[in-house]
Amino acid sequence: MHVASLFPLLALLAAMTAPPAGAETIGGNPGPAHNYVCPHADGKPALDCYFDAVRHLYTMCRNVKSIEILEFGYDKSTEGTNGAKSESCLDKQKQNIAHPYKAALKEAGKSKPVVEGLHALQESWLTALTGLAWHAGESDSDYKSRVARPYDEFANRIEGIRTTMAEDEAKMAAKKAAKSAKPKHAAKPPASKASTAKAKKH
Repeated sequence: MHVASLFPLLALLAAMTAPPAGAETIGGNPGPAHNYVCPHADGKPALDCYFDAVRHLYTMCRNVKSIEILEFGYDKSTEGTNGAKSESCLDKQKQNIAHPYKAALKEAGKSKPVVEGLHALQESWLTALTGLAWHAGESDSDYKSRVARPYDEFANRIEGIRTTMAEDEAKMAAKKAAKSAKPKHAAKPPASKASTAKAKKH
């Protein structure tokens, strides 16, 4: 094939592989089609992305651990290098969630209750992630029930954070409304010449 005839093909290939114009990048991945961190909250505020990442990234590592268990069985799923994939997933998702978490804290601003709620959610997520390994003597149903439980905790914590955010916003709105509705003090009229002269006599 002549070299000149390759240029149209190369241009077409570049157009196909390049991210779409205006695509948002979250977690280092161009979105929304390739947003692996918070795929259900692409283009939404930072808090929404973080909340989605908490659930999504936990699910990813839970699935990896499930594959290891199917491949090696419960008893041997943590022996030697049998758990290497889930350990790698844990390290990777800790890195992936770092940016959404930081952005969520920034969006929370100076609201101490919201910041504390985010810290607690992050700790809960880390605990759940490191707890995906099978515990000796645990039955199949017990294991599956235990690793499914964090979703309820995530949901409760997220709901609490959203409620606190809404309360803070309502308080701020009320303060602004009260401030704007407060009547301004009218300027005192200048004293008349007669009253000034009378005051001098006394």
